Amino acid sequence: MESVDINQFIVRKPIDLSTVPTNVDLGADKNTLEKALKTARIKLGKIQDVMYAHDKYSVLVCFQGIDTAGKDSMIREVFKDFNSRGITVHSFKQPTDLELSHNYLWRHMVALPEKGRFGIFNRTHYENVLVTRVHPQYILNEKLPNIHSVEDIDQAFWEMRFQQILNFEQLLAENGTIIFKFFLHLSKEEQKDRLLRRLKKPEKNWKFSPSDLKERELWDEYHKCYEEAINKTSKPHAPWYTIPADNKAAARYIVTRIMYNTLKKYKDIVPPSLNPEILANLDEYKRKLQSQ
Repeated sequence: MESVDINQFIVRKPIDLSTVPTNVDLGADKNTLEKALKTARIKLGKIQDVMYAHDKYSVLVCFQGIDTAGKDSMIREVFKDFNSRGITVHSFKQPTDLELSHNYLWRHMVALPEKGRFGIFNRTHYENVLVTRVHPQYILNEKLPNIHSVEDIDQAFWEMRFQQILNFEQLLAENGTIIFKFFLHLSKEEQKDRLLRRLKKPEKNWKFSPSDLKERELWDEYHKCYEEAINKTSKPHAPWYTIPADNKAAARYIVTRIMYNTLKKYKDIVPPSLNPEILANLDEYKRKLQSQ
């Protein structure tokens, strides 16, 4: 399990999603994977503790994926052993009137993690080149000066947005934010099974919406947009990882190992040095406490 090669999931050159596997055999059953995940996430949690004290880097973790890809449960299981003071999760839904009165990146900017903390984006700034691309009429809600109809939204518009996103992530990276972008790559058949489970299990019914079926009809269009977004924006300072998502246990373990293996390479992330005066008087402080 420790030998999982994270390099097989990173996007370093253009990919064709139709040829990227949605399942991977890690040579372990579900129980073994869950035990391995627990061990890995405890290690990741310890790094988070040090980063919190170090207070010079922040970490932005982005999860994208088609409906039912497992984003919510991924976040719940991977970050279970984190100290709550060092992590914040943001789930981005349909923009509010306030958010639409700003530029499309504004709501993501104000949600960025502080130094020493992890910020988790459940759906991300990439919604602005995914959902809006499949449904370009949504762009009209942004009241952009030169966009008066869907016909005004051409390829040049999307290229501009890709560049803006690249600039945004470059700025973050140059100022100490470590960026992970995970695309949870689900098969159409597995999505069908997960939607059926939502319908069959009363406790899952609340998760189902008729719009899920309408969006499913746009499967190919969505994947075309995902593919282009990933290919245009996977950079060394902000790489995309395509995570086979049909097996949730394997996907969670892979994501955890990717973050742990990457962060442990930062040799400058160490606990801060103790104030010399405090360090010189440690024995005295111990004596006073023990005498109470």
